[in-house]
Amino acid sequence: MKLKWLGHSCFLITSREGLRIVTDPYAVGSGISYAPVNESADIVTVSHDHGDHSNVSSLRGTPELVKGSGVKSVRGIEFRGIATYHDGAQGKHRGHNTLFCFEVDGVRVCHCGDLGHLLSPAQASDVGAVDLLLVPVGGTFTIDAAEASELCSQLRPRVVVPMHFKTPKCDYPIAGVESFLEGKKNVESAEASEREFDAEKLPGATRIVVLEPAL
Repeated sequence: MKLKWLGHSCFLITSREGLRIVTDPYAVGSGISYAPVNESADIVTVSHDHGDHSNVSSLRGTPELVKGSGVKSVRGIEFRGIATYHDGAQGKHRGHNTLFCFEVDGVRVCHCGDLGHLLSPAQASDVGAVDLLLVPVGGTFTIDAAEASELCSQLRPRVVVPMHFKTPKCDYPIAGVESFLEGKKNVESAEASEREFDAEKLPGATRIVVLEPAL
């Protein structure tokens, strides 16, 4: 499978057979100045209804929408939505959030959306084994660098790709990726927006891969 970071929490995941999944498409404006998401998609996941994660209308084609908790099978892929919160106060400040777990070409993916708290043991058990963790690290509106690090220790993914952090095109009051990377081993700066992952060739110890936004 191929993973392409478009920007913010939005990724394009493409299977070997060409199936295209877009996660959390953003709307431009209000601190987001990445180029508009104009990808064609077969499936789109939306972790919550805030504008920087739910701009489904920007996508080309007629993608099937996956949102909310529970299990949904789309185009032969099972999506497990795990109910969480956008803050550490059980949603009182910013509402609900959904983690999505799904498998593409044998690679088990977990997209955390705007997760605002550490997972309970029950939630972590629901997530299960993770090969590729797409995790917010910027803080303020999501978990911060320290909490993201703890989440990685809890889930023990093979690969971590940080998202939802401050960049020249994201002017939110959040931290950059540097805080999350500090003191970490096995960090790879891809210097590209896209990486290909083979289920048979994933690292044995957790590796952090920092992508460049494509847009």
